[in-house]
Amino acid sequence: MSVSRKVRFTPPARAQWLSALAYIRADRPSAARGFKERANHDLSRLIEFPGSGRVIPEFPALGFREVLVDSYRFFYRDKADTVWVVGVWHDAQIPAEPQEPVGG
Repeated sequence: MSVSRKVRFTPPARAQWLSALAYIRADRPSAARGFKERANHDLSRLIEFPGSGRVIPEFPALGFREVLVDSYRFFYRDKADTVWVVGVWHDAQIPAEPQEPVGG
């Protein structure tokens, strides 16, 4: 396991993540807490197993992967010592093409 590896969000992905949490929290605060815990757990697994997510079906040639948590898709790219989350999408949404992290 790479001790120095970390999971980071790009600014757009962080905004999407916070928006998803706020949306869930507005209706069911306890569900938002549970979702946040599950997402943090699943994303932290990428520190040790960055290739464990599946290739994004809509964009297979781009080299991004995704982790599914409940009804949300976390798009990411493993670069050097950082797993960059580049997008967070509800599975009912049509995702935008993922973009490389700036400076990553």
